[in-house]
Amino acid sequence: MAPDVEKRTIARISWRLVPYIMLLYFVAFLDRVNIGFASLTMNHDLGFSSTVFGIGAGIFFVGYFLFEVPSNLILHKVGARIWIARVMVTWGLVSGCMAFVKGETSFYVLRFLLGVAEAGFFPGIILYLSYWFPAKNRASVTALFMAAAPISTALGSPISGALLEMHGFAGLAGWQWMFLLEAVPAVVLGVVTFFFLTDRPAKATWLTEDEREWLVATMAEEEARRAPAKGAHNPLKALADPRVLALSLVYFGTSAGLYTLGIWSPQIIKSFGLSSFATGFVNAVPAVVAVVAMVLWARHSDRTGERTWHVVIACLIAIVGLAMAAESTTVVAVVLALVVVNIGISSSKPPLWSMPTMFLSGSSAAAGIATINSIGNLGGFAGPAIIGWIKDETGSFAGGLYFVAACLVLSAGLVLLLSRSQKKTAAAVAAKPSTIHS
Repeated sequence: MAPDVEKRTIARISWRLVPYIMLLYFVAFLDRVNIGFASLTMNHDLGFSSTVFGIGAGIFFVGYFLFEVPSNLILHKVGARIWIARVMVTWGLVSGCMAFVKGETSFYVLRFLLGVAEAGFFPGIILYLSYWFPAKNRASVTALFMAAAPISTALGSPISGALLEMHGFAGLAGWQWMFLLEAVPAVVLGVVTFFFLTDRPAKATWLTEDEREWLVATMAEEEARRAPAKGAHNPLKALADPRVLALSLVYFGTSAGLYTLGIWSPQIIKSFGLSSFATGFVNAVPAVVAVVAMVLWARHSDRTGERTWHVVIACLIAIVGLAMAAESTTVVAVVLALVVVNIGISSSKPPLWSMPTMFLSGSSAAAGIATINSIGNLGGFAGPAIIGWIKDETGSFAGGLYFVAACLVLSAGLVLLLSRSQKKTAAAVAAKPSTIHS
């Protein structure tokens, strides 16, 4: 009975949950990075330099960083249904207010508040998936969820580019219409989420009794294996775990790469003389390729059970792409380079996010995942901000792209060091029984 019920249960929860959380992340990522398209006209209208824009775009992650851990702990306590709904409604309202930015101060304040409002969404979903999917399925499911980011770029870029063409309608600039209209789905879906999500498998009335019993038993058994030691559910202990801090730095590099793409690639592409509308379509191409690559790469990671090299190789691919982008002199060359970067960045994330729940559970997992995401996402501040500063100083994007590539070199090296440390620890634990009984 077990193989049959397992197959049915995984299929049912996949069809019930994954498409919906992909839709939520699609909207979240669009509201997070549509600032990149707004910049094509907003920077001129408001007189923003590349430095001002880079800091404002990145300051989102400072608010995100400060409120990430408490937000995820609240989600673990009150449930995803209530908390994710709250997160979405508040970030939608703040995102809509971006249409009324008047200068540097209001730009910085609203981007910071957007980070505060959205804090807890991404790690909350990662934690939520760990309640529903066994470890062996998690990278593939995480890849499908995270595919919403490049899909958001692929579909959102032409939409954002088209909305910029509404300039002057009803007395508003195109970028103002873009912020207003793209904020609506977050508020609407926030309300839907309250009624649609189920907090835990035990409450899933949409599963049959045998499916629910199998899932509850399987997830309880996994949690017991992950947390045999006293204090395993202590969130403060998770915050000080060297593995959590190492993965935070790994994620820093991948986040610097992701938000460099999301925030600056429209300007990089448009610098070759394309219109805003054409830039939207061209910017979609690398993301489409990345969706396919990340899903196939994650499935291979699940099938082989290997995580370390799946992260390292993906980081190395992104590094090559960033170097190519820095040296590109034609729009065709830069798009090819961005394809390579997108493949590497997107493919690194699902196997990376399968690592924390291999050694964390309960409130420790909530705190640990949020810590990794909050510290790591500071790369989303550093990458865009430094690129903007270097662009103003040198007139080129090249120096900033090389900086992001260096961050990814650090990420790849840390993953290898972490893997080596884990193997030594596992070997020491395995050796203890034979020593005792000799």
